[in-house]
Amino acid sequence: MNSVRRCSALLQRDLTALCLWTQPKKTEPLRRVLSPASCNCHSSCGEPLTSQPQLKNNASSPGLVNSRQVCQMGSASSSSRLFGTLAQSLSSAPLAHTHVDADDLESEQADPDLLLRECEDVLRNRPPRLHRDFIRTRTSSPQNPAIRVMQWNILAQALGEGKDGFVRCPLEALNWAERKYLILEEILTYRPDIVCLQEVDHYFDTFQPVLASLGYQSSFCPKPCSPCLDVHNNNGPDGCALFFSRERFQLLATNHLRLSAMMLKTNQVAIVATLRCRATGQVFCVAVTHLKARSGWESLRSAQGSYLLQNLCSITSPPNPELEEAREESEVGEGLPLLVCGDFNAEPGEEVYRRFEASPLGLDSAYKHLSADGRTEPPYTSWKIRPSGESCVTLDYIWYSTRRFNVDAVLQLPNEEQIGPDRLPSYHYPSDHLSLVCDLSFSHQPHRLQ
Repeated sequence: MNSVRRCSALLQRDLTALCLWTQPKKTEPLRRVLSPASCNCHSSCGEPLTSQPQLKNNASSPGLVNSRQVCQMGSASSSSRLFGTLAQSLSSAPLAHTHVDADDLESEQADPDLLLRECEDVLRNRPPRLHRDFIRTRTSSPQNPAIRVMQWNILAQALGEGKDGFVRCPLEALNWAERKYLILEEILTYRPDIVCLQEVDHYFDTFQPVLASLGYQSSFCPKPCSPCLDVHNNNGPDGCALFFSRERFQLLATNHLRLSAMMLKTNQVAIVATLRCRATGQVFCVAVTHLKARSGWESLRSAQGSYLLQNLCSITSPPNPELEEAREESEVGEGLPLLVCGDFNAEPGEEVYRRFEASPLGLDSAYKHLSADGRTEPPYTSWKIRPSGESCVTLDYIWYSTRRFNVDAVLQLPNEEQIGPDRLPSYHYPSDHLSLVCDLSFSHQPHRLQ
């Protein structure tokens, strides 16, 4: 009971501070850096973490960064002003933040190539990063361009340094001052249109402002009682984050879910966004989640998966008049196309995996396309060494509606030699999970394009 009270107190303290930190404040126009106009953390704002559609307009989305006010990072040129967000996030002084007009953001965007070079320059003394090629399975058409999706458990900084016990990874390799550049370099290398992340504990001070400057809109849902809060000098709770290109997609609705199991609320969460593809007019849903970890919790994960599937069925066929047109454009008897990305903490033989494979939503795993028969998952998506021993397992998945999407390409996984004898994380890779990246295109065009 004492531990529960302590967790509750820590949660209230950190999430209250988080909400206060993200409130708009009056400052000089030239000091505008970061300004979530409303907090995405439902629990910290007094709202339940249940399915709550939030119809949004892309032009008025909160939480955007103004590239005109960021401290310098090793260069006095105006082209690198934006990248100081990374350096500033390490400063003991808090970031200045106030409301940023969407028009200001649209007029000034960061150069992703320049930011990638900044990352490479900071990481020049680290070993070369993993080289991975795409395996192409088909070619998409210009009228139906592929959507690149990234799924990645990036390893919460507090857990990597304070809890996870990677016995072959030097603590210096996990230093946030450089590890954040490794994470951003991975994202910038593949330029995904949709980014689904787990174990994000630096959303507000790093990923949201930097990726917003690169044209991504996003949503963050923290765990109600994050284990990061038990770590000294933590940066707040970790959670799931979903980013998508504002240029490619229009946000129609967002749902934050707190996963339940056997009628009990758990510590795991999910985000479901309903998007309209600007190129095709097609409306679809994308979800990101992170299920309960560790062996012995298989039944709980299965129940969490069942709860998530039930909610996905409702969301993809929503009784929402705002989405009536999207339902009419879908095939008869089917809901909206669906993508589900996540760290399921479950190997392919586990019950929760079988639930997704056999669900009425018609889902399959994109990474089966790496196998010769198209039916087998890769041998690992996570490879680490802890005090309990070595773990080489497949836990991460990109599920897609087989009748609604084609898999055009899948990013290869590195081999054992590339990963190295000390496994992950390491000086050359920032997480104990490998990123999954695939290109998907719609199988059918909607009846009416916008």
